[in-house]
Amino acid sequence: MITLGFIASGNGTSLRAIVAAIEAGELAARAALVVSNKKDAAALAFAREHGVSARWIPTVGDPWAADADLARALAEAGVDLVVLSGYLRKLGPNVLAAYENRILNIHPALLPKFGGEGLYGRRVHEAVLAAGETVTGATVHLVDGQYDHGAVVAQARVDIQPGDTAEIVEAKVMGVEPELYLDTLRRIVSGALTLTAR
Repeated sequence: MITLGFIASGNGTSLRAIVAAIEAGELAARAALVVSNKKDAAALAFAREHGVSARWIPTVGDPWAADADLARALAEAGVDLVVLSGYLRKLGPNVLAAYENRILNIHPALLPKFGGEGLYGRRVHEAVLAAGETVTGATVHLVDGQYDHGAVVAQARVDIQPGDTAEIVEAKVMGVEPELYLDTLRRIVSGALTLTAR
C-alpha cells in the first residue's frame, strides 16, 4: 500500500476526491498527512474530520526553514508520494531532492501549453479561450523547480464549444480532474505506471 502526503493552499478539491476513494476502498493507499501554508485552509479542516494528520507550515518569513520543516514532516509521516492539491507555492530544494520524481500536481490545461507562473485557476481558462483553442483539459505532471514544468504523466481532454465562457470551460475541466488524478494513482499503485523525469 502506498502512503500519500498532500500539500494544499485552499479547499483541496483533489485531496477530497482521493480521500473519498481511499475510504470507499477504491484506491489502495493511505492518506498520512495534509500540509498547508495557510493556517485556515479548508483542506486542513477536512483532514482533521477524516482522521488524517494536519500540519500548518507557513512559508512567509523564512522559506528555507519552511522547506526543511515540510521535508521533515513528510518523512516523519512515512510519505511515499506527494500529491499537490491546489498548492500555489514553489516547493523548495529539500522537498524536491527528498521526493524527486515522487511529487505529482494537476494543472487545468494541456501542458506544456498554458502553464507557468501566474497561470492558475480561471486565469488558465481565460488564456485558453483568448488563444482560440478548441480543446483543453487537465494534466497530471511531475513537479520540479519550475512552475508546471515537470514531465507529463497523464492528460484528459475536453472540447471547447463556440460560446463557452471561462466559467464553462473551468467547470468542464474540473469535471475530469478527480478521475484523472485517481486513475493516475491507481496505475502507480498497481505498478502499471512508473514515474520518471523527462
